[in-house]
Amino acid sequence: MSKVKTGSHWGMYTVDVEDSKVVDVEPFHKDPHPSQLIEAIPSAVHAENRIMRPMVRKGWLNRGCESDTAGRGVEPFIAVSWDTALDLLAAELQRVKSTHGNQAFYASSGWGSAGCFHTAEGQLKRFFNCFGGFVGQVTNYSFGAASVIVPRILGTMEPVLGQITSWPTIGQHTDLMVLFGGMSPKNAQVNKDGIGAHDSSDWLEQVCAAGVKFVCISPLRGDGGAVNADWLPIRPNTDTALMLGLMHTLATEDLHDTAFLARYCVGFERFQDYLTGNVDGVAKSADWAAQITEIDAATIRSLARRMAAGRTMISVSWSVQRADHGEQPYWMAATLAAMLGQIGLPGGGFGYGYGSSNGGRPKMRLPSPRLPTGSNPVNAFIPVARVTDMLMNPGAHFEFNGQELTYPDIHLVYWCGGNAFHKQQDINKLLQAWRKPDTIVIHEPWWTAAARRADIVLPCATSLERNDIGATSSDRFWFAMQQAIPPIGEARTDYDIYTALAERLGFQEVFTEGRTEDAWLRHLYEEARQQVGEHNLELPGFEQFWEIGHVEFPVPEDPPVLFASFREDPDTNPLMTPSGRIEIFSETIDGFGYDDCLGHPAWFEPAEWLGSERTKQYPLHLISNQPRARLHSQLDGGVVSQASKVSGREPVWINPQDAAARGILDGDVVRLYNDRGTCLAGALVTDEIRHGVVQLATGAWYDPLEPGAVGSLDKHGNPNVLTMDKGTSKLAQSTSAQTTLVEIERYEGPVPELTVFAPPEID
Repeated sequence: MSKVKTGSHWGMYTVDVEDSKVVDVEPFHKDPHPSQLIEAIPSAVHAENRIMRPMVRKGWLNRGCESDTAGRGVEPFIAVSWDTALDLLAAELQRVKSTHGNQAFYASSGWGSAGCFHTAEGQLKRFFNCFGGFVGQVTNYSFGAASVIVPRILGTMEPVLGQITSWPTIGQHTDLMVLFGGMSPKNAQVNKDGIGAHDSSDWLEQVCAAGVKFVCISPLRGDGGAVNADWLPIRPNTDTALMLGLMHTLATEDLHDTAFLARYCVGFERFQDYLTGNVDGVAKSADWAAQITEIDAATIRSLARRMAAGRTMISVSWSVQRADHGEQPYWMAATLAAMLGQIGLPGGGFGYGYGSSNGGRPKMRLPSPRLPTGSNPVNAFIPVARVTDMLMNPGAHFEFNGQELTYPDIHLVYWCGGNAFHKQQDINKLLQAWRKPDTIVIHEPWWTAAARRADIVLPCATSLERNDIGATSSDRFWFAMQQAIPPIGEARTDYDIYTALAERLGFQEVFTEGRTEDAWLRHLYEEARQQVGEHNLELPGFEQFWEIGHVEFPVPEDPPVLFASFREDPDTNPLMTPSGRIEIFSETIDGFGYDDCLGHPAWFEPAEWLGSERTKQYPLHLISNQPRARLHSQLDGGVVSQASKVSGREPVWINPQDAAARGILDGDVVRLYNDRGTCLAGALVTDEIRHGVVQLATGAWYDPLEPGAVGSLDKHGNPNVLTMDKGTSKLAQSTSAQTTLVEIERYEGPVPELTVFAPPEID
């Protein structure tokens, strides 16, 4: 038996290998609280549904781009040799380019690997940029609305992705931390580029011991984590209204910092007219907010006074902005913090995403190894969540962030390292759009829902079947991802696949630069090592790093405070906004003339919510948050995720009051439905969720009863058969997944067997 050091999104670990098979996993010895997700590694890597050979859909193999696209997900696959698959794909890439141009390619990727070289996104972009470009994507599903609104009002993404005020500073200076959307511990278990030590719970323990108090504003009690937070079970999608109620109390009781607003902000007067009702005749008071949020007006006023009485840190989770008008709570939170006047002070102000990807941990901002991807010659792009609209409506116009754009006409979709049938909302709408392109190509280790609905499926190696480096600026470790086993079946690395394609298309040398996998890893490491050396830190050479398995960076003793330099001197250190200040009113956004995103933050009634008439049909609000037992849809077939299922289905949390009204018992198989779709789930009756709300985590592999039928019952519990595919607003056009109403009932009759974890039909 051999031991091999490696790691991924969910931590660093050592795998035990016997006869080319992973038999056990041991956590990294410096990880104080290893994620249980690593326990799923052996069962996932050696799963029955690994793709063993290159596959081509039967209809496409017979007729190519003229095949009946309704056969996707229905017709059997034909196993072919690598040479045949690559020849077919190279010819199709060349055909589309010659006939329609590079703007007919849509290339998309996901969290396929934590490695800096074999990153699915990097390899995909590098290949297509060398080939003449592609229609790309901007924003993302995680914090898409934030990625547009935050730079507009603050001039930087630092409050979302950067060095937000860290836990040691909060523990020393903060009196009260208010968590809009909570701070669920599960979100600190994973990191896109890898994680060495799960120490967020230790930091939080120190913060609590220092006496910091917490208020958790969420429909889920557990979103407060282990900080013993006061729970305010808010109606989903009404955080903006609550913030307005808090600000109205601050303004009417003269608790706001007028000097800060005058020196560091622009436009408060315009916003104040809206807040007090001078604009529309509606004062956004605590009483007004109470009717919307179902949080008592006295509680709102009391919280506002607590926030003004001491040093307060405001946190807004990434999940809060994944809703209709998701830009507003982020804009509103910055405005609320500005009224308190503590932005730039130690322990005060705000930060977006505390807990997400270990936000709040003190860290050094250092360069890390990165694969160069080149530039994209194609200018056309879409906000990522608008992929279904793009495929269905080529040539249609849409607005985004002040631009009037046109959806391109896509003839070939190339998807690598991600699963569209996990990411995208309204799967039944996506199924119709999925039939539009001539050809769909997927790189995948497993038979996911997307792979089952592709034309050409290329089996790619998992992170344990190749060498790589895990490194990120948000973690204090770089780690070696050493190959543990040979690629299973005929799997190849993405790099080898693209290299073979590039050879057929005439740009292999440009793509590879003459480097093998090993040469690239050495080159990227040494390049980053020199850059780190400019920060007076000396790293070992590559050979020593690879032998040890990791390098560790020191934790900064005096981590920065978000916007401290701006507060110290806003003239010398202005923000990168048009005014150089915090833009409570944005002349730029106001100039866009959007009816769903004004020049100042505002309350907009969501398309679906518990205060709407639509509750007469669908009276429950669905929360589709991140899962506890896997990363997105990764590892769903592994033992950890499977152990979390209820009656073999994804668990749906339901309040005892709502369950009793429907005759639902704990462990029942239930049916969730609305006019977009329907799915089964296993009932978990709990008072950890407020009444009127149900929670079904994302990532259960889509498993329809009739694979080719739009609207078919999903047997497994994928919430995206229910979620709404609507842009947050014309500004960000991001996902509104958390804006969804449903009804739920006991499922009567025989429960259909799951089929998604077995391979599809192969002739």
